[in-house]
Amino acid sequence: MRGPDYNQSALYSYFSADDRVPADHPLRRIRALSDLALGELNRSFAKIYSQLGRRSVPPEQLLRALLLQVLYSIRSERMLMEQLAYNLLFRWFVGLDLEEAVWDATVFSKNRERLLRGKIAQAFFDAVLHQAQENNLLSDEHFTVDGTLLEAWASRDSYREKDPPPTSGTGARGAMLRRDTHQSKTDPDARLYRKTRGGEFQLCHLGHVLMENRSGLPVAARVTEARPDAEWEAALEMLAQAARKGVTVGADAGYDAARFVSAARQLQVTPHVAPHTKRASSIDGRTSRHWGYAISLKKRKSIERIFGWIKTTALLRKVRHRGRALVSWTFTFALATYNLMRLSKLTAPVAQT
Repeated sequence: MRGPDYNQSALYSYFSADDRVPADHPLRRIRALSDLALGELNRSFAKIYSQLGRRSVPPEQLLRALLLQVLYSIRSERMLMEQLAYNLLFRWFVGLDLEEAVWDATVFSKNRERLLRGKIAQAFFDAVLHQAQENNLLSDEHFTVDGTLLEAWASRDSYREKDPPPTSGTGARGAMLRRDTHQSKTDPDARLYRKTRGGEFQLCHLGHVLMENRSGLPVAARVTEARPDAEWEAALEMLAQAARKGVTVGADAGYDAARFVSAARQLQVTPHVAPHTKRASSIDGRTSRHWGYAISLKKRKSIERIFGWIKTTALLRKVRHRGRALVSWTFTFALATYNLMRLSKLTAPVAQT
């Protein structure tokens, strides 16, 4: 029997958004893990919010909304607010009641600026890593490091001469380089750079990741100025902060430089760097003869999955923000989201057959 097509909604509704989300939906585990991480940030939230005045958008809801933006590749805050208006799954994940009004996109962006000032992205990243540590998913012996270009939200036309011009350069013996005399008017922190000799010059930032090799999780992140030695400096800084003495670090041939290798050994870190094929290598038999060296080179390729996810799913191939501080905040938060997604899979109960 054909049912009638009544175009009339019910007068009353007695169901919650939770009733409409399947029990095995992937977002349920991500929501549970994110709530544990957000619970560790109560003190950080208390420092950046006043005890007086009108109530703001809850920071927990702001961060859950930003998680959705990354996970579902939503291009803008305006599109995110549109989704929250009618998507029951999104409303449930963020924690909005069905009758609760959605924030204006401008209000959402203004409240996010407070989280930027409070360095919440790094605190959230650390809280997620703490859960991975508790589940014994992190290696404390073997790591991989690499960097990638993040195209800036600025055009080549904005790259113009500085006014007033600088009085000294950053080249050898104070030589004046192009990066000393020119600057982007749109994003002054962006630099004209290419990572490979045959690549195209573009305004960009450099994003760096230190990955542990057991589960392939990022354990440290940096965004720096785009210049040739930035990768080595960021790698050494992350190793000094996140790794203990006596560990190994895998890297591609771009890190096969005497300066990086010697500095890593001074930190008591063994550099498992791929040998350069077009010039003399700084890696000799002291390192390459061990069987762990080949394993590190094999594991090193896993870091490309992180960069691929960051640039496609998280939409950071071309960043949507200006200024290194905001780009760094977005990059770190995207990596925290990646770790949440990986944790939800790594800690999922094994199905019984």
